[in-house]
Amino acid sequence: MLKLLIVKTSSLGDVIHNLPVIHDLRTHYPDIKIDWIVEESFADIPRLHPNVNKVITVAVRRWRKNLLSKKTWQEIFAFRRSICQEQYDLVLDTQGLLKSGLIASMSRGEKHGYDKNSIREPLASLFYDLRHSVSRKLHAVSRNRYLAAASLDYQSPSDIPEYGIKALKTPAIKLTQAYVIGLHGTSRDSKLWPTEHWIALGQALAKQKMHLVLPWASEAEYQRAMTIANTLNNATVLPKLSIGELAGVISDAKYAIGVDTGLSHLAVALGVPTIAIYTDTDPALTGVLAGKNAPAINLGNKNQIPSVQDVLTALQSFL
Repeated sequence: MLKLLIVKTSSLGDVIHNLPVIHDLRTHYPDIKIDWIVEESFADIPRLHPNVNKVITVAVRRWRKNLLSKKTWQEIFAFRRSICQEQYDLVLDTQGLLKSGLIASMSRGEKHGYDKNSIREPLASLFYDLRHSVSRKLHAVSRNRYLAAASLDYQSPSDIPEYGIKALKTPAIKLTQAYVIGLHGTSRDSKLWPTEHWIALGQALAKQKMHLVLPWASEAEYQRAMTIANTLNNATVLPKLSIGELAGVISDAKYAIGVDTGLSHLAVALGVPTIAIYTDTDPALTGVLAGKNAPAINLGNKNQIPSVQDVLTALQSFL
């Protein structure tokens, strides 16, 4: 049995972009045993995949904020001890950062990653035993799949990706109406879609007898969700949910409409027809990429804010 360790720690969208690698590996090596190192805040994602054997959490983001803490260093040493206990046939770093390269170097096994011309942080390539050339012009999902293929010596894939995750249902959340999940929160204000656009979208959905469901993770996102919902008669603001719990709500949505956020990629991975709205980034390399179970559409680009009509037209194409 081949034992493989994947290092892909963050962020949410990047972790989701790595999911098709699992399907590819299992296709070519049916008995492969796959462990995955991931940031603790995103561990729900690989846990949703039935073919991930063990999820190993790391807390680099939290540790950086508390480097002088004794507890932090105790956790770091405990993490290092835990990954040194396993012997892997191959360690695959699909992240390509200094932090992921360092994590990979702590593990036991032949280490593979991008070469210095293919990687986001070229010095990270020094941590690998074998380095592979993968075009930086490819979509992030394809880059991960190509790197895995080169590392394990099988034909580079060209088919539609299979994300392979299934959400756990969330009994505490009961939504009986057909609904659109509105993924309005994101990491930078420049990526936001105007609140008035969300309100106009909700009004248009009401005419189609569809509900708008709004999750949130921060106080600013909660206030925006409440502003939108208080203006509409067909909107619900969810309670604060974990990623795993929210996946259950997303998976039951009829459609997902979201900004440039990892949750839009999660909707695609869960097989929900998804419209992603870009206002400050180019979706060519990191936009949503449809899997085998549902379509996905990217709208907008840098300094291009899609209109409400643009979104409704895209939604109509799903209908």
